[in-house]
Amino acid sequence: MMGKTSSPIHIEMKKKQLSEEVSGSPKDVPKLMPGGNYIKTGKDSAQSTCILFAPLGEEIGTLAKYLAIFQKHGVNLSHIESRPSTKVPNKYEFMVECEPSGDLGEAVCELKDNCEYLNIISRDYRDNIGTVPWFPRRIRDLDRFANQILSYGSELDADHPGFTDPVYRARRKYFADIAYNYRHGQKLPHVDYTKEEIETWGKVFRQLTTLYPTHACKEHNHVFPLLVENCGYREDNIPQLEDVSNFLKDCTGFTLRPVAGLLSSRDFLAGLAFRVFHSTQYIRHPSKPFYTPEPDVCHELLGHAPLFADPEFANFSQQIGLASLGAPDDYIEKLATCFWFTVEFGLCRENDQVKAYGAGLLSSYGELQYALEEKAEIRPFEPAKTALQKYPITEYQPIYYVAEDFEDAKEKMIKYAATIPKGFSVRYDPYTQSIEVLDSKPQIQRLVNNIHMEVAVLTDALRKL
Repeated sequence: MMGKTSSPIHIEMKKKQLSEEVSGSPKDVPKLMPGGNYIKTGKDSAQSTCILFAPLGEEIGTLAKYLAIFQKHGVNLSHIESRPSTKVPNKYEFMVECEPSGDLGEAVCELKDNCEYLNIISRDYRDNIGTVPWFPRRIRDLDRFANQILSYGSELDADHPGFTDPVYRARRKYFADIAYNYRHGQKLPHVDYTKEEIETWGKVFRQLTTLYPTHACKEHNHVFPLLVENCGYREDNIPQLEDVSNFLKDCTGFTLRPVAGLLSSRDFLAGLAFRVFHSTQYIRHPSKPFYTPEPDVCHELLGHAPLFADPEFANFSQQIGLASLGAPDDYIEKLATCFWFTVEFGLCRENDQVKAYGAGLLSSYGELQYALEEKAEIRPFEPAKTALQKYPITEYQPIYYVAEDFEDAKEKMIKYAATIPKGFSVRYDPYTQSIEVLDSKPQIQRLVNNIHMEVAVLTDALRKL
């Protein structure tokens, strides 16, 4: 989940949601560590390496011959899988997951000499065997990193409003535990919110909805009444993630997934590639209803959810996620910065006016007014330049980036993604909810054939209009 996004790679970060009290000012916000929130970087605990290879022949005992190579070099395997090749028609390939053991480099060298093709994907790619960062290939693979969190949801800093409140801390642990035990395909956890939690939600809901008609983009204002009608958005009710997720899925295929704590930038962005948004379910401390040091259910459901129901915005968000798959660390930082200045704090043009679409603005009464009423500096969204912009985390943003529209932002993001150094392209298959790595001629030919079919359908439709 995320509140805003990201920040310097290799720095653990915690950031504010920029939702301070109306009477407060930026300088009143507690000083926080540099970086992002719920999109947090750090060393990964999973150091397995996945190797995908196709044998030269398919005679009986082929797999055993290749497994003997791993045994010879002392490499332990935690998973072995065979499946039809996506690169070479009528051939099989093997996928093995290697534990950090033995001499993997030597095993890979020997494999390369005896394979038709070989790809290496690793969580720990700081080695010399030509690997790229591991990324999920199927939507259920999100389970593999969902709990590789860098800070559990119930762990609060000393300056957190709920730090000295044992009841609140216990409640936060409850929310973190139900998210920790969630797995893909299960019904999203139902929460019976307390009277006090609903009152806190109500205060935020009433305050923000007074600004939406004049400050929010038309896409947000179009969807919001539908959320009221279909998902129980009311000042006296906190919507359930399950209801909101089902609504989003019907609109754009986006779904919500509960998260127990802070994810790395890489893992959080990878979820977007599958149109999955990692979301919190807890709510901010009642002592400060208009401030939270991390994204809560107000930020997620009032700020993020409405825009994920818009097709163009959903496409744009997914493009950031797809661009992150297999990208080097420095580009993960850049993509996360683009996320910060768009999905979190983005502005757009609408009938010669500037409106807000970023969740950090749409869930913060104070900054929403500041960004649109107090003549903050506004620059055009250009990913290559935006990705390098530094930003403060303990005060309102001095610079905001404005997009002409979501389609324009998406096209710019696609062009920027093409500059990321990696030896393959990726494509999301919505039918199987999986990522296809495009690095062979047969795959490209199938894709071209599919495009021809789509063009034929469009041509027929135009002819009938």
